[in-house]
Amino acid sequence: MSAAPLRQSRASSLSDRDEVRYLGRLLGDVIRDFDGKAAFDTIEELRQASVAVHRDDAPERRAELARLLAGLSLDDAVRFIRGFLNFSLLANIAEDRQAGIVPSGSETRPERLEGALAELARHGVAPEDVAATLAGALISPVLTAHPTEVRRKSVIDRESAIAALVAGRADTSDPADPDAVDAALYRQIALLWQTRPLRAVRLLVVDEIANALSVMRESLMPVLPALHRRVETLLGGASVGSFLKPGSWIGGDRDGNPFVTAETLRMALAGQARVALQHYLDEVHALGAELSISASIASVTPALAALAEASGDESPHRQDEPYRRALSGIYARLAETHVELTGVRPPRAAKLLADAYAAPEALIADLSVVRDSLITHGGIRFAGTRLDDLIRAASIFGFHLAALDMRQNSGIHRAVVAELLREAGVCADYEALSVPERTALLRRELAHRRLLVSPFASYSEETRGELDILRAAAEAHRRYGPASIRNYLISHSTCVADLFEVYLLLKEAGLYHPGDVPACAVMVSPLFETIEDLEAAPAVMREFLTLPEARALAEARGGVQEVMIGYSDSNKDGGYLTSNWALFEASLALADVFADSGIRLQLFHGRGGTVGRGGGSAFAGIRAQPPGTVGGRIRITEQGEVIASKYGTPALAALNLETMTSATLLATLAPPETDPADLARFSTAMETLSAAARAAYRGLVYETPGFNTYFRAATPVGEIAELKIGSRPSSRTKSDRIEDLRAIPWVFSWSQSRVMLPGWFGVGAALSAFPDKALLKAMNAEWPFFAATLSNMSMVLAKSDIDIAALYSDLVEDEGLRGTVFGEISAGWHRTRDQLLEITGHTEFLGDDPALARRVRMRLPYIEPLNALQVELIRRYRRGETDARVREGIHLTINGIAAGLRNSG
Repeated sequence: MSAAPLRQSRASSLSDRDEVRYLGRLLGDVIRDFDGKAAFDTIEELRQASVAVHRDDAPERRAELARLLAGLSLDDAVRFIRGFLNFSLLANIAEDRQAGIVPSGSETRPERLEGALAELARHGVAPEDVAATLAGALISPVLTAHPTEVRRKSVIDRESAIAALVAGRADTSDPADPDAVDAALYRQIALLWQTRPLRAVRLLVVDEIANALSVMRESLMPVLPALHRRVETLLGGASVGSFLKPGSWIGGDRDGNPFVTAETLRMALAGQARVALQHYLDEVHALGAELSISASIASVTPALAALAEASGDESPHRQDEPYRRALSGIYARLAETHVELTGVRPPRAAKLLADAYAAPEALIADLSVVRDSLITHGGIRFAGTRLDDLIRAASIFGFHLAALDMRQNSGIHRAVVAELLREAGVCADYEALSVPERTALLRRELAHRRLLVSPFASYSEETRGELDILRAAAEAHRRYGPASIRNYLISHSTCVADLFEVYLLLKEAGLYHPGDVPACAVMVSPLFETIEDLEAAPAVMREFLTLPEARALAEARGGVQEVMIGYSDSNKDGGYLTSNWALFEASLALADVFADSGIRLQLFHGRGGTVGRGGGSAFAGIRAQPPGTVGGRIRITEQGEVIASKYGTPALAALNLETMTSATLLATLAPPETDPADLARFSTAMETLSAAARAAYRGLVYETPGFNTYFRAATPVGEIAELKIGSRPSSRTKSDRIEDLRAIPWVFSWSQSRVMLPGWFGVGAALSAFPDKALLKAMNAEWPFFAATLSNMSMVLAKSDIDIAALYSDLVEDEGLRGTVFGEISAGWHRTRDQLLEITGHTEFLGDDPALARRVRMRLPYIEPLNALQVELIRRYRRGETDARVREGIHLTINGIAAGLRNSG
């Protein structure tokens, strides 16, 4: 952030490191100009001192940095924190821009479609086999509102503007005046500097909906059609169907969130419809301006002529322009559809009166008439890509944009069903029944058409709320089509009765239709989360799939049944290694169960941003799935800060979606990378490792007296709960037990304190106790699952710092407790580090990814001073200091550390 400007003729010549410096120097100019030279000098002196520590970790350098930090006034501390926070945000912009650049020659890598198809070809998989797989495939990133995104929308908007300017300056195909771009960048960075980083009020569900819609509108809508077109081109023009479809939980996920209601469901779907329809209207308008073809010069098909005549467009200016007349009619119908589905007229009104489209298929049919006529009288190249992409967009997004999942806790369902059965006089105490008794009762109720809800009964607020949102879902099916809500997730599923309870509630809303062959337009998907639940999942699903009504429901939707597996709670329950292994084993066992039943398995992976919540490379994660568990169908949650880092720009979205597609194809069609005999041997070793890791993890977290006290004192978990970053409470209940704490604040708080405990603890104990190190090295070299597990852990450890963790441990007042717990953590960290480096053969963390290692190292000088300040401010805050700047400083450090670490929640 030094004042000297960077003089480069073109930013395209900059590496990501130079680009970070370029933006940092502009930030320095802004701070000096707006806050004065003294403020700039203070921040710059601290920056240089922190960088010096990382170049030469001598005691005197650390002492100098500590002296400078201790000498800050509260005003200077807050300003300094903002400076380092904004620098990290700018560094993220540079890294993301570089990540979105596809380097020349990268096409051969398996993450790219060309590389994946070439690898499949080497294994004898023909292009027509790939096309057939994709024709029945589903690859779905599902956006969720989990509160790990600490940035305000206003901050994200400024970052987007800066990113666009940097990209424009680097675009050699359309050169921009560097001085003009510098001036525009200065202005945007100045606006960022003067934008309040912290939210003044808690984020509402409506805000979360708006944030998701922005990503869908700006990135997913333009990128997905183009990616499908690219796939078809690489496959020689073969049709692949619309296999990439986004999903969302935002507005429908009410597990533990009392603010998600029937009204938020309606708001979410109406907002999604507005985005989809506005995109179609804009594209049809653009096509109308483009297709100025005159009938006096060119011929058209009879179908196109009929469409033009039916439009009602009698303008004398367009009487010999049939394409424009046809598109005027299409525009008018879309405009009326906009009114019917959203309740408001589109910004650009139609000039004609027309009936709304009843379904997206009718829109696609009209657009296809236009396309067929263009091809008939000019060839495929004459039709152009805009129309093709619009037709594909309508196929992908319909009138609903993204399928909105519903989710609720199994305990809520059980209580609501019990009340309905009691009030209807069917069963006085449903919850007292055994699981088999509950299942039998539910099956009897689902077999006939009689409803349980009565207008004469008085129901609890909870039951009324659940029935209201189910009725809103039924209304959504009528308005937007059944694709608008396809899945209903059950958190904490443990038995078959959990699934039938939801089907019974769907029946009350008219979404489940009883009969000899029952049907339901919504698929009920169990979510197995804890280690115990994952272990029980295969038996639960085997029992479910043997029941005739369950099979009939699956067969009616194409022979598919989804199962969701949870990464976060299984990690909190059993630790990193055990969670990964439990997920692998459950997936493999589920694949066998489904193969026996003849029903296709669709796994939904509940991954978070951090490794402790299932994060890491999506490509490596999908490739590392057990053989037979992908089958061309996969859904993955995309949460919090990860949404912006993966889909924040069209370039990033295109790259990440291509990566998901390549990984899914390879996981489905390529032969297993691990020999079956080796897999059996490796699995036996993993059983031993998992048991040892789980014992060590639970011994610390759940069996060490006072550990919860230590955790709440030595991390900012309480201060994180005060941040206004999400609409959902941080705990499911009022209990302060770790078991009842959500996985997000659990992981987020350990990340802030730089322990990163959920991403590694217990692994070192397991690896050090395992006698056959040669076998572990072979597992890392030959088994993608184990290699990905260690690689992700290496990234976590690279971002951890046991010396900084010691500063946080000093917040624990009980000296004996502090010594016991931190002693275990420190010993475990060193043991894990040593074992990881020995097995991988590396000399440092991230030895297999030097580029990422360099980026992490570059960030550390801008994170560690924030950790030191956070500890001091927390100490003052907890001692009762009431100055508002103390609390503000804590929250700003949380933002700054999260921005620097990136995948922190």
